[in-house]
Amino acid sequence: MRDHDSATPGSTIAVNAPATGPAEARLAAETAQPAAEAAGPTAIATAAPRPSPVVHAPAPRAAARGTLLAALGVASFSLTFPATAWALEGMGAWTVVTLRSVLAAAVAGICMLVLRVRLPDRRHWAGLAVVAAGVVLGFPLLTTLALETSTTSHAAVVVGLLPLTTAAFSAVRTGARPSRTFWTAALAGAAVVIGFAVQQSGGALSTGDLCLFAALLVCAAGYTEGGRLARHLPGWQVIGWALLLALPVTVPGAALALVAEPPHLTAHAVAGLLWLALGSQFLGLVVWYRGMAAIGVSKASQLQLAQPLLTLVWSVLLLGEQLPLAAPVAAVAVLVCIVVTQRSAS
Repeated sequence: MRDHDSATPGSTIAVNAPATGPAEARLAAETAQPAAEAAGPTAIATAAPRPSPVVHAPAPRAAARGTLLAALGVASFSLTFPATAWALEGMGAWTVVTLRSVLAAAVAGICMLVLRVRLPDRRHWAGLAVVAAGVVLGFPLLTTLALETSTTSHAAVVVGLLPLTTAAFSAVRTGARPSRTFWTAALAGAAVVIGFAVQQSGGALSTGDLCLFAALLVCAAGYTEGGRLARHLPGWQVIGWALLLALPVTVPGAALALVAEPPHLTAHAVAGLLWLALGSQFLGLVVWYRGMAAIGVSKASQLQLAQPLLTLVWSVLLLGEQLPLAAPVAAVAVLVCIVVTQRSAS
């Protein structure tokens, strides 16, 4: 039959063949088009549909390992305030802040050299500067100054508001529009913390409280920008480059602080400083990010809800502090508010 006698001029009849496997499907797709072109307008082309992607569920052992790593990260963060209180027993606030950053930067730099990590793109440096200003410098400095006059249990309750503050910064930064339930719970959590701080400070916010609230703002900005950068760089490299970027400030700052605040080294002071540098500032973030990568951000963040309560426990066990009844009550109330915000945002 001639081409112009066909009942379906200028058309191609496609017959779907059953897919027998990824290799056969790929071969059929590659050979169908050349065959159709060679046969003319009435060619019968055999095309196999693309095989559906196979989604593999994470192995239970890998999920358990990820949960353990994330839990270790939360535990290391919960020891930050008690370790700071120990370090302040033998060093001044400026010495503690600058030395912890210099030591952590040294460890991060060694890891970068051993692993031959390449410099990040120029477009990431502005964000890394925000992380350095908020997480490496601002938050440690402001919380250390606050702990000179506040107890660790008091600081733990106030800084327990950090997840809500970070969520608010993230919403502004990304243009997201959380629900009314989210904002209602966030404002309720903020009201609980402010009420607790005022009640514990005798009816007015103290200087330590103002430092803690300022720490919330700068750390939330650093966390938000760090979360954005973590989509392009491994999380440990984000904090590593931020630590190295802060060296022009922390190295001369440490030299000046050691002269102005001569340290009186004790076992507690040395142990506290080492934990701040190695545990809280670097290694804790390494296991935390690896755990998040294994089990997901949502599951890992549920573990972080226990951080303020863990800090309250450490303040009693390691520092011998007497907890006022309002501290655990306020911490639990803030925890409930955070759970509500996460559920409403999911």
